[in-house]
Amino acid sequence: MCRFVIYKGTAPVQLSHLLTRPCHSIINQAFDSRLRLDHRRPINGDGFGVGWYDSVYDEELGSQPCIFTSVTPAWNNVNLLRLAEKIKSPLVFAHVRATTAGTLSLDNCHPWSYGKLMFMHNGGIAEFPKIKRKLQMALPDELFNMVTGNTDSQWAFALLLSKLPDPQARCFTPAILQKAMLDTIAHINKLLEEHDITEPSLMNFCVTDGETVVATRYISSRTEEAASLWFSSGSTFSEYAAGGHYKMSKTDKRENIIMVASEPLTFEKADWMEIRTNHMVVITPKMNLLQIPIVDKFYVPQSDPAALSRGTEFAAAKGFLSPRRDVARPLESIENHL
Repeated sequence: MCRFVIYKGTAPVQLSHLLTRPCHSIINQAFDSRLRLDHRRPINGDGFGVGWYDSVYDEELGSQPCIFTSVTPAWNNVNLLRLAEKIKSPLVFAHVRATTAGTLSLDNCHPWSYGKLMFMHNGGIAEFPKIKRKLQMALPDELFNMVTGNTDSQWAFALLLSKLPDPQARCFTPAILQKAMLDTIAHINKLLEEHDITEPSLMNFCVTDGETVVATRYISSRTEEAASLWFSSGSTFSEYAAGGHYKMSKTDKRENIIMVASEPLTFEKADWMEIRTNHMVVITPKMNLLQIPIVDKFYVPQSDPAALSRGTEFAAAKGFLSPRRDVARPLESIENHL
């Protein structure tokens, strides 16, 4: 079981305020989770990764993200602590890992990058070895050879890249990234169906080009909840009490910060809203957050009572969701379309 966090802001954030200083940061969640508890692997100690984009474009450095990964536990990596105090970025991906597929290696640590794009995954594709060859056959040579690890997640990234008109493009519209994500999920579902795989797959994917962020909370089931995913938005994210107690503040109607996380980074319930199962979240370059339903055979409209009675046992058993929904709050937003 893994977990991730995304930060996008109009101003750069010091990585320590996101990763190391908050008392319920993603690093502390790696060994002290309050919402998700995987009794099989209660600690996310099989490596971590953080990726970020430069605050100011430099022609010599290029527009691609920088990624730092390690196979050591995140909470015990002194280099991460040092870097987090000295790096600022307006867009950050961070991921901590508990091995469920693939070996313990740097090649298997999220996030990954290709050109301007960065990708990470929380979940698992059911019985992936059965569909792996078919998925690989859909890839052009360049993308097939890009994969250096042996996880379902990195192959999913390669598949997503293959759905783009030009994965090496200098810019991508939100609509292009959204369509590539939908096509990726549809392709995986088609392969699962062709191989008679009925176990649900958990596909919380996220991709960014440094301007737009697309993230999904998705499960290939009409009756089960997907792995948890939350978002928070506001004007400032800062420490309000000693001991790493942070909160999201809203001083005006503008959204200067949007965060998406597998588990909330604060204990302030009002800060976080739960993203609906089988929905996509798009954060546009202008900091608009759109929640879009992924309409396929596993989609249940909110008007259907079944949407409120999805089971939590499947995802909870894998450590991706709390079986108790006491911390969940309904998302009071309109389903928007690009």
